[in-house]
This record gives sequence, C-alpha cells and structure tokens, in this order.
Amino acid sequence: MLKFSAALPANIAAESIRMRRRKLQAHAMQVLPPLLGVLLFLLAWQMLAGFRSDLPGPGATWDAALTLFADPFYENGPNDMGIGWNVLHSLARVGLGFGMAAVVGIPLGFIVGRSAFISGMLSPIMGLLRPVSPLAWLPIGLLVFQKAEPASIWVIFISSIWPMILNTAAGVRQVPQDYLNVARVLNLSEWKVLTTILFPAVLPYLLTGVRLAIGVAWLVIVAAEMLTGGTGLGFWVWDEWNNLNVAHILIAIFVVGLIGLLLEQTLVLLARRFEY
Repeated sequence: MLKFSAALPANIAAESIRMRRRKLQAHAMQVLPPLLGVLLFLLAWQMLAGFRSDLPGPGATWDAALTLFADPFYENGPNDMGIGWNVLHSLARVGLGFGMAAVVGIPLGFIVGRSAFISGMLSPIMGLLRPVSPLAWLPIGLLVFQKAEPASIWVIFISSIWPMILNTAAGVRQVPQDYLNVARVLNLSEWKVLTTILFPAVLPYLLTGVRLAIGVAWLVIVAAEMLTGGTGLGFWVWDEWNNLNVAHILIAIFVVGLIGLLLEQTLVLLARRFEY
C-alpha cells in the first residue's frame, strides 16, 4: 500500500511532464511551418536579388520601408502624398463601391432566391456579365461619369456585386421548404418570413459572399487606380515605377497584401461571431 501511494505522485508528475511536452510540440508545429515558409521566401528573394542588381533584396526593402513609414502622411501637392494618404483614398473608394454593391446585391440575392420567375429572368444577364474582367467596365464608367473618381467606384461596385447576389440567392434556396410551409400556414408576412426565417438561415452564405466580394474589390481598386491616376495605392505604384523606385513598389505589394488579409480576417471573425 505504501509503495502504491509513493508511486502515485511520481506517475502524476510523469503524466504532467508528458502533457507539457505534447503542448510544446503542438505549439512548435503551429509556429515552425509558417516561420520556415517565410525564411524560405526571404532566401529565394535574396537569391533573386543577387542575380538582378536592379531588384532590391529584403534588407534594402526593409530600410526603404523604415524611411517611407517614418512620415506616411506628408503632403506636397495632389500628386505627391505619403503612402498613408494613398491607402486611405483606396480604402474610401473600396468602401463606397463595396457598400453600394451590398445595398443593391444582398436584397437582390434574396429576391432571386425567392422568386423562380425573377431568377430565370436575371440568370442569362448575370451569366453573361459576371465573367467580364473588372477593368473592361472602366471605360464605360469614364464615358458615363466623365470623371476618374466615380468611374473607379463604379468598377468596384460592378465587380463585387456578383458574389453577394449569387451566394445570398444560394442560401435562400437552401432553406428547408418545411420552414416556408409553416410560415404560410401561420400566414406570416413576407417581412416576417425574411427577418425570422430566411435571414438567420442565409447569414452564413451571405457572409461568404461578402468575404469574396471584399477580396475582389480590393484586388480591382489597385488596377483601376493605375489606369485612372490621381491618388490611391494603384496610382502610387505606377508613379514609383515611373520613378524607377522598385523598393517602393515591393513595399506597396506587401501593403496591399497585408490590408487585404486584414479585411478578410475581419470578415472571418465577424462570420464566426454570428455562427455562435
């Protein structure tokens, strides 16, 4: 009995050590693969920079970034602004175009999902227009609005509206018919059906469409600003290319990627919040 009692604390201590070891291994497997991927990327970048003297390596790009972000909000005229102002201009355009697309696309998605007649009427139009390259819409925007700013917002709108319509409509079609039959028996109004039955069931599909749309919007705005000029990250990248400042172009690529990642992860967290 004494031997058993003495062995019990030793077994508990050994099991505690094994659990700690497993936790450390789990944390290491979470950290090491991304870290290794980043290191391999930087190594490949440095090797490529060694073959091309006009391509800055990671160290030179980092030094340029420190100088650039030391004063991101300077302003020496309409065509000479810090990167901070250009990011804000791009985000404002994306916000306006994406917001208008959400206001139009989400209700239209519910209508398309609920009405077979309207779905059949709009399907050929959406099937024809959805695959069109976003930049193909830019000349139409310039023709109609006669200004670069609303034309850029128009491109964001027309590019990001399709994922919201299609995903919302798909979510509406997935609602069990039994739910709608009960609503019909209870003589619920269309607004009541929308708010109490359809919207909670469709929300995961809707948020997926919103995530896809914001990704498309952020991709398109940089290319649109390259063509329209003025302000924004796209214009800034093109202007730095004209100045042969490759380090700033590389910095802009990372800034665009980081902001896009933050926008997407924000929407992912929002979606998870609504799921619970």
